[in-house]
Amino acid sequence: ESSNELVQNVVADFGTIDILVNNAGITKDGALKRMTEEQWDMVISVNLKSVFNLTKAVQPVMWKKGAGSVINVSSVVGVSGNANQCNYSASKAGIIGFTKSAAKEMGIRNIRHNAIAPGFLVSAQNYKLLFNEDGTPTARSAKILSGTPMGRFVDSSELLGATLFLCD
Repeated sequence: ESSNELVQNVVADFGTIDILVNNAGITKDGALKRMTEEQWDMVISVNLKSVFNLTKAVQPVMWKKGAGSVINVSSVVGVSGNANQCNYSASKAGIIGFTKSAAKEMGIRNIRHNAIAPGFLVSAQNYKLLFNEDGTPTARSAKILSGTPMGRFVDSSELLGATLFLCD
């Protein structure tokens, strides 16, 4: 209901919607054997169900107009998986599958769907995972970087640049 209300308000204020960027993401990390159903449901709801809700709400506006762009932010973890992140990995992999299917449904009306699956981005969400309290990299951070072709984390400006490119 809140997704539909949001879309109605945006259309009332601006007349239409050209672009939707779905960028919600939370983590509730833990080993699968200790993960609660509540942790699973919360991550799936915020990360994946929100993509469904907002895309479905904006579809009639873009369909009527015969144009639009939907950009869904996934994660490299949705492609490769990650220990202690079964819920997060599943949600981000689901975004990729959702995007491919929505593109096939709505492409006939010139509504593009793209997913971006960036590598590890230093954010408030994962700072504690990557750095110690004194700012030095954690052992996990070093392991992540060793498997990264460029040997560094993604800069937020790179994610922004890719998103803006897909909006055009």
